[in-house]
Amino acid sequence: MKKQLKKLGLSIDWEREISTCSPDYYKHQQKLFLEFYDKGLVYRKENYVNWDPVDQTVLANEQVIDGKGWRSGAQVERKKLNQWFFNISKFSNELLSSLDELVSWPNKVKIMQKNWIGKSFGCEINFEIDNTKEKINIFTTRPDTIFGASFIALSVDHPLSNNYKDDKNFQKFKKDCDKTGTTEEALANAEKLGFKTGFLVKHPFIQEKKLPVYFANFVLMDYGSGAIFGCPAHDQRDLDFAHEYGIDVIPVVKPSNVKENNFKIGSEAFTDDGIIINSSFLNGLSVEEAKLKIITEIEKKSIGRKKTNYKLRDWGISRQRFWGCPIPIIYREDGEILAVEEEELPVKLPDIKNFGETSTSLNDIPNWKETVCSKTGMKAYRETDTFDTFFESSWYYFRYCNARLDKAFEKEDINYWLPVDQYIGGIEHAILHLLYSRFFTKALRD
Repeated sequence: MKKQLKKLGLSIDWEREISTCSPDYYKHQQKLFLEFYDKGLVYRKENYVNWDPVDQTVLANEQVIDGKGWRSGAQVERKKLNQWFFNISKFSNELLSSLDELVSWPNKVKIMQKNWIGKSFGCEINFEIDNTKEKINIFTTRPDTIFGASFIALSVDHPLSNNYKDDKNFQKFKKDCDKTGTTEEALANAEKLGFKTGFLVKHPFIQEKKLPVYFANFVLMDYGSGAIFGCPAHDQRDLDFAHEYGIDVIPVVKPSNVKENNFKIGSEAFTDDGIIINSSFLNGLSVEEAKLKIITEIEKKSIGRKKTNYKLRDWGISRQRFWGCPIPIIYREDGEILAVEEEELPVKLPDIKNFGETSTSLNDIPNWKETVCSKTGMKAYRETDTFDTFFESSWYYFRYCNARLDKAFEKEDINYWLPVDQYIGGIEHAILHLLYSRFFTKALRD
Protein backbone atom coordinates (compact mmCIF):
# COMPACT_ATOMS: atom_id res chain seq x y z
CA MET A 1 0.00 0.00 0.00
CA LYS A 2 2.84 2.36 0.87
CA LYS A 3 4.59 1.56 -2.44
CA GLN A 4 1.39 2.30 -4.35
CA LEU A 5 0.92 5.66 -2.60
CA LYS A 6 4.54 6.59 -3.40
CA LYS A 7 4.11 5.60 -7.08
CA LEU A 8 1.04 7.83 -7.25
CA GLY A 9 3.26 10.70 -6.16
CA LEU A 10 0.87 11.87 -3.45
CA SER A 11 2.30 14.67 -1.33
CA ILE A 12 2.31 12.79 1.94
CA ASP A 13 4.76 13.68 4.70
CA TRP A 14 6.12 10.22 5.51
CA GLU A 15 7.63 11.57 8.74
CA ARG A 16 4.04 11.52 10.05
CA GLU A 17 3.47 7.87 9.18
CA ILE A 18 2.34 5.73 12.11
CA SER A 19 1.87 2.00 12.59
CA THR A 20 -0.45 1.07 15.44
CA CYS A 21 1.23 -2.34 15.86
CA SER A 22 4.61 -0.71 16.51
CA PRO A 23 5.81 -0.64 20.14
CA ASP A 24 6.68 3.05 19.52
CA TYR A 25 2.95 3.65 19.11
CA TYR A 26 1.43 1.27 21.61
CA LYS A 27 3.74 2.14 24.50
CA HIS A 28 1.90 5.50 24.61
CA GLN A 29 -1.40 3.66 24.35
CA GLN A 30 -0.50 1.50 27.35
CA LYS A 31 0.36 4.65 29.29
CA LEU A 32 -3.00 6.22 28.35
CA PHE A 33 -4.76 3.05 29.55
CA LEU A 34 -2.97 3.30 32.90
CA GLU A 35 -4.02 6.95 33.25
CA PHE A 36 -7.64 5.98 32.53
CA TYR A 37 -7.28 3.13 35.05
CA ASP A 38 -5.91 5.53 37.66
CA LYS A 39 -8.87 7.90 37.12
CA GLY A 40 -11.49 5.14 37.43
CA LEU A 41 -12.47 5.15 33.75
CA VAL A 42 -11.31 1.53 33.32
CA TYR A 43 -12.51 -1.39 35.42
CA ARG A 44 -12.61 -5.18 35.38
CA LYS A 45 -15.72 -7.25 36.05
CA GLU A 46 -17.32 -10.58 35.29
CA ASN A 47 -20.10 -10.09 32.82
CA TYR A 48 -21.94 -11.69 29.94
CA VAL A 49 -20.17 -10.83 26.71
CA ASN A 50 -20.58 -11.52 22.99
CA TRP A 51 -18.41 -14.52 22.11
CA ASP A 52 -17.35 -15.14 18.51
CA PRO A 53 -16.86 -18.94 18.26
CA VAL A 54 -14.79 -18.66 15.06
CA ASP A 55 -12.41 -15.85 16.07
CA GLN A 56 -12.47 -17.28 19.62
CA THR A 57 -12.73 -13.82 21.15
CA VAL A 58 -15.08 -11.37 22.80
CA LEU A 59 -16.75 -8.62 20.74
CA ALA A 60 -18.20 -5.29 21.85
CA ASN A 61 -21.94 -4.80 21.18
CA GLU A 62 -20.97 -2.38 18.42
CA GLN A 63 -19.06 -5.19 16.65
CA VAL A 64 -22.07 -7.50 16.36
CA ILE A 65 -23.92 -6.97 13.08
CA ASP A 66 -27.24 -8.81 12.56
CA GLY A 67 -26.31 -11.11 15.46
CA LYS A 68 -22.99 -12.06 13.82
CA GLY A 69 -19.32 -11.17 14.36
CA TRP A 70 -18.30 -8.17 12.24
CA ARG A 71 -15.09 -9.94 11.14
CA SER A 72 -15.97 -13.65 10.95
CA GLY A 73 -19.70 -13.58 10.19
CA ALA A 74 -20.22 -16.29 12.84
CA GLN A 75 -23.38 -16.40 14.97
CA VAL A 76 -22.41 -14.73 18.25
CA GLU A 77 -23.02 -16.53 21.58
CA ARG A 78 -23.33 -15.30 25.17
CA LYS A 79 -20.47 -16.12 27.54
CA LYS A 80 -19.58 -15.07 31.08
CA LEU A 81 -16.01 -13.84 31.44
CA ASN A 82 -13.87 -11.47 33.48
CA GLN A 83 -13.15 -8.55 31.16
CA TRP A 84 -11.73 -5.04 31.08
CA PHE A 85 -14.23 -2.27 30.32
CA PHE A 86 -14.06 1.41 29.47
CA ASN A 87 -16.68 3.41 31.38
CA ILE A 88 -18.11 4.94 28.21
CA SER A 89 -21.64 4.99 29.69
CA LYS A 90 -20.48 7.70 32.14
CA PHE A 91 -20.42 10.01 29.08
CA SER A 92 -23.82 8.92 27.67
CA ASN A 93 -25.55 12.26 28.12
CA GLU A 94 -22.61 14.32 26.88
CA LEU A 95 -22.04 12.06 23.87
CA LEU A 96 -25.69 12.61 23.01
CA SER A 97 -25.98 16.36 23.63
CA SER A 98 -22.71 17.26 21.90
CA LEU A 99 -23.93 15.69 18.63
CA ASP A 100 -25.68 19.03 18.07
CA GLU A 101 -22.28 20.74 17.91
CA LEU A 102 -21.09 18.53 15.02
CA VAL A 103 -22.56 20.76 12.31
CA SER A 104 -20.44 19.30 9.47
CA TRP A 105 -21.19 15.67 10.30
CA PRO A 106 -23.67 13.76 8.06
CA ASN A 107 -27.09 13.66 9.66
CA LYS A 108 -27.29 9.89 9.10
CA VAL A 109 -24.24 9.32 11.31
CA LYS A 110 -25.62 11.55 14.08
CA ILE A 111 -29.00 9.75 14.02
CA MET A 112 -27.27 6.35 14.23
CA GLN A 113 -25.26 7.50 17.27
CA LYS A 114 -28.33 9.04 18.88
CA ASN A 115 -30.29 5.79 18.52
CA TRP A 116 -27.34 3.72 19.78
CA ILE A 117 -26.91 5.87 22.91
CA GLY A 118 -30.68 5.48 23.32
CA LYS A 119 -31.81 7.97 25.94
CA SER A 120 -35.21 6.93 27.28
CA PHE A 121 -37.55 8.35 29.90
CA GLY A 122 -39.63 6.14 32.13
CA CYS A 123 -39.87 5.01 35.71
CA GLU A 124 -38.90 2.33 38.17
CA ILE A 125 -41.68 0.31 39.78
CA ASN A 126 -41.37 -2.06 42.73
CA PHE A 127 -43.54 -5.17 42.35
CA GLU A 128 -44.23 -7.00 45.62
CA ILE A 129 -43.67 -10.76 45.56
CA ASP A 130 -46.72 -12.54 46.94
CA ASN A 131 -46.39 -14.05 50.46
CA THR A 132 -42.96 -12.44 51.02
CA LYS A 133 -41.52 -9.05 51.91
CA GLU A 134 -39.31 -9.10 48.80
CA LYS A 135 -39.80 -6.82 45.81
CA ILE A 136 -38.80 -6.95 42.14
CA ASN A 137 -37.57 -3.60 40.84
CA ILE A 138 -38.41 -2.92 37.19
CA PHE A 139 -37.51 -0.08 34.83
CA THR A 140 -40.01 0.62 32.05
CA THR A 141 -40.37 3.24 29.32
CA ARG A 142 -44.06 2.31 28.99
CA PRO A 143 -45.65 2.75 32.42
CA ASP A 144 -48.83 3.74 30.55
CA THR A 145 -49.35 0.02 29.72
CA ILE A 146 -49.27 -1.14 33.37
CA PHE A 147 -52.91 -2.30 33.25
CA GLY A 148 -51.98 -4.61 30.36
CA ALA A 149 -49.19 -6.31 32.35
CA SER A 150 -49.70 -10.09 32.40
CA PHE A 151 -46.29 -11.48 33.44
CA ILE A 152 -42.88 -10.57 34.88
CA ALA A 153 -39.69 -11.66 33.04
CA LEU A 154 -36.26 -11.80 34.69
CA SER A 155 -32.68 -12.22 33.53
CA VAL A 156 -31.19 -15.64 34.36
CA ASP A 157 -28.72 -13.73 36.57
CA HIS A 158 -31.39 -11.92 38.59
CA PRO A 159 -30.92 -12.45 42.36
CA LEU A 160 -34.08 -14.64 42.38
CA SER A 161 -32.14 -17.19 40.31
CA ASN A 162 -30.31 -18.17 43.53
CA ASN A 163 -33.46 -20.11 44.45
CA TYR A 164 -32.84 -22.37 41.44
CA LYS A 165 -29.07 -22.92 41.55
CA ASP A 166 -29.58 -26.64 42.33
CA ASP A 167 -32.41 -27.09 39.82
CA LYS A 168 -31.11 -29.14 36.86
CA ASN A 169 -33.89 -27.92 34.56
CA PHE A 170 -33.03 -24.31 35.33
CA GLN A 171 -29.31 -24.93 34.73
CA LYS A 172 -30.12 -26.46 31.33
CA PHE A 173 -32.35 -23.48 30.54
CA LYS A 174 -29.50 -21.13 31.50
CA LYS A 175 -27.16 -22.90 29.05
CA ASP A 176 -29.75 -22.58 26.30
CA CYS A 177 -29.91 -18.82 27.00
CA ASP A 178 -26.16 -18.58 26.31
CA LYS A 179 -26.86 -19.27 22.64
CA THR A 180 -28.48 -15.82 22.48
CA GLY A 181 -26.13 -12.82 22.08
CA THR A 182 -26.22 -9.71 24.24
CA THR A 183 -27.22 -7.08 21.68
CA GLU A 184 -30.74 -5.68 21.54
CA GLU A 185 -31.06 -6.93 17.97
CA ALA A 186 -30.05 -10.50 18.90
CA LEU A 187 -32.48 -10.53 21.83
CA ALA A 188 -35.33 -9.28 19.65
CA ASN A 189 -34.77 -11.86 16.89
CA ALA A 190 -33.99 -14.93 19.02
CA GLU A 191 -36.54 -17.64 19.71
CA LYS A 192 -38.22 -16.70 23.01
CA LEU A 193 -37.29 -19.10 25.83
CA GLY A 194 -38.83 -19.02 29.30
CA PHE A 195 -38.61 -20.84 32.62
CA LYS A 196 -41.64 -20.50 34.88
CA THR A 197 -40.88 -19.93 38.55
CA GLY A 198 -43.18 -20.60 41.45
CA PHE A 199 -43.31 -16.90 42.26
CA LEU A 200 -46.25 -14.52 41.75
CA VAL A 201 -46.20 -10.74 42.14
CA LYS A 202 -49.05 -8.46 43.10
CA HIS A 203 -50.26 -6.07 40.42
CA PRO A 204 -49.69 -2.56 41.86
CA PHE A 205 -53.03 -1.16 40.61
CA ILE A 206 -55.41 -4.13 40.24
CA GLN A 207 -56.47 -5.67 43.56
CA GLU A 208 -56.25 -9.45 43.81
CA LYS A 209 -54.47 -9.69 40.42
CA LYS A 210 -51.23 -11.65 40.51
CA LEU A 211 -48.68 -11.96 37.71
CA PRO A 212 -46.59 -15.11 37.06
CA VAL A 213 -42.80 -14.69 37.14
CA TYR A 214 -40.58 -16.23 34.42
CA PHE A 215 -36.90 -16.20 33.63
CA ALA A 216 -36.49 -15.28 29.95
CA ASN A 217 -33.61 -15.28 27.47
CA PHE A 218 -34.45 -11.81 26.14
CA VAL A 219 -33.85 -9.99 29.45
CA LEU A 220 -30.31 -8.98 30.48
CA MET A 221 -28.99 -7.89 33.87
CA ASP A 222 -27.05 -4.89 32.54
CA TYR A 223 -30.09 -2.97 31.30
CA GLY A 224 -32.44 -1.50 33.89
CA SER A 225 -32.52 -3.95 36.79
CA GLY A 226 -32.63 -7.24 34.89
CA ALA A 227 -36.43 -7.41 35.07
CA ILE A 228 -39.39 -6.28 32.95
CA PHE A 229 -43.15 -6.44 33.19
CA GLY A 230 -44.58 -8.01 30.06
CA CYS A 231 -47.39 -6.22 28.24
CA PRO A 232 -47.83 -8.52 25.23
CA ALA A 233 -50.38 -6.37 23.37
CA HIS A 234 -47.89 -3.52 22.96
CA ASP A 235 -44.42 -5.08 22.72
CA GLN A 236 -43.49 -7.63 20.05
CA ARG A 237 -41.03 -9.59 22.21
CA ASP A 238 -43.60 -9.82 25.00
CA LEU A 239 -46.27 -10.92 22.51
CA ASP A 240 -44.08 -13.66 21.02
CA PHE A 241 -43.31 -14.85 24.55
CA ALA A 242 -47.00 -14.76 25.58
CA HIS A 243 -48.03 -16.81 22.55
CA GLU A 244 -45.29 -19.34 23.32
CA TYR A 245 -46.32 -19.78 26.97
CA GLY A 246 -50.09 -19.22 26.84
CA ILE A 247 -50.09 -15.89 28.70
CA ASP A 248 -52.96 -13.37 28.56
CA VAL A 249 -52.82 -10.58 25.98
CA ILE A 250 -54.70 -7.49 27.23
CA PRO A 251 -54.84 -4.48 24.88
CA VAL A 252 -54.63 -1.16 26.72
CA VAL A 253 -53.84 1.22 23.83
CA LYS A 254 -55.98 1.43 20.68
CA PRO A 255 -55.55 3.44 17.46
CA SER A 256 -57.44 6.73 17.75
CA ASN A 257 -59.40 6.01 14.55
CA VAL A 258 -60.63 2.51 15.60
CA LYS A 259 -63.57 1.73 17.90
CA GLU A 260 -62.65 -0.16 21.07
CA ASN A 261 -64.99 -3.06 20.27
CA ASN A 262 -63.37 -3.52 16.84
CA PHE A 263 -59.77 -3.50 18.09
CA LYS A 264 -58.02 -6.89 18.33
CA ILE A 265 -54.39 -7.97 18.71
CA GLY A 266 -53.27 -10.69 16.30
CA SER A 267 -49.69 -11.77 15.61
CA GLU A 268 -48.35 -8.19 15.74
CA ALA A 269 -48.21 -5.97 18.80
CA PHE A 270 -49.65 -2.45 18.53
CA THR A 271 -46.73 -0.16 19.34
CA ASP A 272 -47.94 3.18 17.93
CA ASP A 273 -49.46 6.11 19.79
CA GLY A 274 -53.15 5.92 20.55
CA ILE A 275 -55.84 6.18 23.20
CA ILE A 276 -55.69 4.31 26.52
CA ILE A 277 -58.39 1.64 27.16
CA ASN A 278 -59.02 -1.07 29.81
CA SER A 279 -56.97 0.99 32.27
CA SER A 280 -59.24 2.37 35.00
CA PHE A 281 -58.34 6.03 35.71
CA LEU A 282 -56.12 6.28 32.58
CA ASN A 283 -58.92 5.54 30.10
CA GLY A 284 -59.34 8.07 27.31
CA LEU A 285 -55.88 9.65 27.75
CA SER A 286 -53.18 9.77 25.07
CA VAL A 287 -50.05 7.66 25.64
CA GLU A 288 -47.99 10.69 26.74
CA GLU A 289 -50.73 11.97 29.07
CA ALA A 290 -51.09 8.48 30.57
CA LYS A 291 -47.32 8.21 31.16
CA LEU A 292 -47.30 11.45 33.16
CA LYS A 293 -50.39 10.51 35.16
CA ILE A 294 -49.29 6.96 36.03
CA ILE A 295 -45.81 8.13 37.11
CA THR A 296 -47.47 10.66 39.42
CA GLU A 297 -49.60 7.85 40.90
CA ILE A 298 -46.60 5.53 41.25
CA GLU A 299 -44.65 8.20 43.14
CA LYS A 300 -47.73 9.04 45.25
CA LYS A 301 -48.02 5.37 46.30
CA SER A 302 -44.23 5.29 47.03
CA ILE A 303 -43.76 2.22 44.84
CA GLY A 304 -41.37 3.80 42.31
CA ARG A 305 -39.94 6.95 40.77
CA LYS A 306 -39.35 8.76 37.48
CA LYS A 307 -36.03 7.79 35.84
CA THR A 308 -33.91 8.39 32.72
CA ASN A 309 -32.05 5.45 31.20
CA TYR A 310 -29.54 4.90 28.38
CA LYS A 311 -29.09 1.90 26.10
CA LEU A 312 -25.35 2.55 25.70
CA ARG A 313 -23.38 -0.15 27.54
CA ASP A 314 -19.76 0.12 28.68
CA TRP A 315 -17.17 -0.78 26.05
CA GLY A 316 -15.57 -4.20 26.60
CA ILE A 317 -11.95 -3.81 25.46
CA SER A 318 -10.48 -7.28 26.26
CA ARG A 319 -9.76 -9.59 23.32
CA GLN A 320 -8.64 -13.21 23.54
CA ARG A 321 -6.21 -13.17 20.63
CA PHE A 322 -2.48 -12.83 20.20
CA TRP A 323 -2.42 -9.93 17.73
CA GLY A 324 -3.17 -6.82 19.71
CA CYS A 325 -1.60 -4.45 22.19
CA PRO A 326 -0.86 -6.23 25.51
CA ILE A 327 -2.87 -4.89 28.45
CA PRO A 328 -0.29 -3.55 30.98
CA ILE A 329 -1.63 -5.28 34.09
CA ILE A 330 -0.15 -8.01 36.29
CA TYR A 331 -1.85 -10.36 38.75
CA ARG A 332 0.31 -10.99 41.81
CA GLU A 333 0.28 -14.34 43.63
CA ASP A 334 -1.23 -12.70 46.74
CA GLY A 335 -4.31 -11.71 44.68
CA GLU A 336 -3.37 -8.06 44.04
CA ILE A 337 -4.10 -6.62 40.60
CA LEU A 338 -1.41 -4.08 39.70
CA ALA A 339 -0.63 -1.67 36.86
CA VAL A 340 2.73 -2.23 35.18
CA GLU A 341 5.19 0.51 36.19
CA GLU A 342 5.55 3.26 33.59
CA GLU A 343 9.31 2.72 33.21
CA GLU A 344 8.59 -0.92 32.23
CA LEU A 345 6.49 0.12 29.21
CA PRO A 346 6.00 -0.97 26.53
CA VAL A 347 4.91 -4.47 27.45
CA LYS A 348 5.73 -6.10 24.09
CA LEU A 349 4.25 -9.13 22.41
CA PRO A 350 6.59 -12.15 22.43
CA ASP A 351 8.25 -13.37 19.22
CA ILE A 352 6.66 -16.67 18.15
CA LYS A 353 7.51 -19.10 15.34
CA ASN A 354 4.05 -20.31 14.41
CA PHE A 355 0.83 -18.35 14.40
CA GLY A 356 -2.29 -20.54 14.68
CA GLU A 357 -4.97 -20.22 12.03
CA THR A 358 -7.69 -19.38 14.57
CA SER A 359 -5.93 -18.11 17.65
CA THR A 360 -2.56 -18.22 19.35
CA SER A 361 -3.27 -17.17 22.91
CA LEU A 362 -0.78 -15.36 25.11
CA ASN A 363 -2.15 -17.59 27.84
CA ASP A 364 -0.30 -20.50 26.20
CA ILE A 365 3.16 -18.85 26.32
CA PRO A 366 4.44 -19.47 29.91
CA ASN A 367 7.84 -17.73 29.58
CA TRP A 368 6.02 -14.52 28.54
CA LYS A 369 3.06 -14.85 30.90
CA GLU A 370 5.09 -15.50 34.05
CA THR A 371 6.75 -12.46 35.60
CA VAL A 372 7.60 -10.90 38.98
CA CYS A 373 6.30 -7.81 40.77
CA SER A 374 9.07 -5.20 40.56
CA LYS A 375 8.03 -3.74 43.94
CA THR A 376 7.95 -6.93 46.03
CA GLY A 377 9.71 -9.61 43.99
CA MET A 378 6.57 -11.79 44.32
CA LYS A 379 5.58 -14.13 41.52
CA ALA A 380 2.98 -12.71 39.18
CA TYR A 381 1.48 -13.34 35.75
CA ARG A 382 0.67 -10.90 33.01
CA GLU A 383 -2.78 -10.11 31.66
CA THR A 384 -3.02 -12.38 28.61
CA ASP A 385 -5.90 -10.55 26.90
CA THR A 386 -5.02 -7.86 24.38
CA PHE A 387 -6.81 -4.60 23.57
CA ASP A 388 -9.61 -4.33 21.06
CA THR A 389 -7.97 -2.77 17.98
CA PHE A 390 -10.54 0.03 18.08
CA PHE A 391 -8.54 1.27 21.08
CA GLU A 392 -5.68 2.03 18.64
CA SER A 393 -7.92 3.87 16.17
CA SER A 394 -9.59 5.91 18.92
CA TRP A 395 -6.64 8.28 19.17
CA TYR A 396 -4.38 7.88 16.13
CA TYR A 397 -5.43 11.26 14.70
CA PHE A 398 -3.70 12.87 17.71
CA ARG A 399 -0.54 10.95 16.90
CA TYR A 400 -0.44 12.10 13.26
CA CYS A 401 0.12 15.65 14.56
CA ASN A 402 3.62 14.65 15.72
CA ALA A 403 4.40 11.00 15.05
CA ARG A 404 7.95 11.00 16.46
CA LEU A 405 7.20 12.65 19.81
CA ASP A 406 8.42 10.84 22.94
CA LYS A 407 4.99 11.30 24.52
CA ALA A 408 1.54 10.52 23.11
CA PHE A 409 0.86 14.04 21.81
CA GLU A 410 1.54 17.71 22.41
CA LYS A 411 -1.26 20.22 22.97
CA GLU A 412 0.32 22.85 20.72
CA ASP A 413 0.48 20.39 17.79
CA ILE A 414 -3.14 19.39 18.32
CA ASN A 415 -4.30 23.02 18.43
CA TYR A 416 -2.49 23.65 15.13
CA TRP A 417 -3.56 20.58 13.12
CA LEU A 418 -6.92 19.49 14.47
CA PRO A 419 -9.86 19.05 14.17
CA VAL A 420 -9.83 16.52 11.32
CA ASP A 421 -11.11 18.12 8.10
CA GLN A 422 -12.30 14.97 6.40
CA TYR A 423 -12.82 11.40 7.51
CA ILE A 424 -12.97 8.73 4.80
CA GLY A 425 -14.61 5.50 5.90
CA GLY A 426 -17.71 3.37 5.65
CA ILE A 427 -21.00 4.03 7.45
CA GLU A 428 -20.31 0.88 9.52
CA HIS A 429 -17.96 3.06 11.60
CA ALA A 430 -20.79 5.39 12.69
CA ILE A 431 -21.22 3.59 16.03
CA LEU A 432 -17.71 2.12 16.16
CA HIS A 433 -14.69 4.31 15.45
CA LEU A 434 -16.66 7.56 15.32
CA LEU A 435 -18.35 6.93 18.67
CA TYR A 436 -15.25 5.58 20.43
CA SER A 437 -13.05 8.47 19.23
CA ARG A 438 -15.56 11.00 20.62
CA PHE A 439 -15.54 9.18 23.97
CA PHE A 440 -11.74 9.04 23.96
CA THR A 441 -11.41 12.77 23.33
CA LYS A 442 -13.78 13.60 26.19
CA ALA A 443 -12.02 11.18 28.53
CA LEU A 444 -8.60 12.64 27.66
CA ARG A 445 -9.96 16.15 28.18
CA ASP A 446 -11.06 15.18 31.72
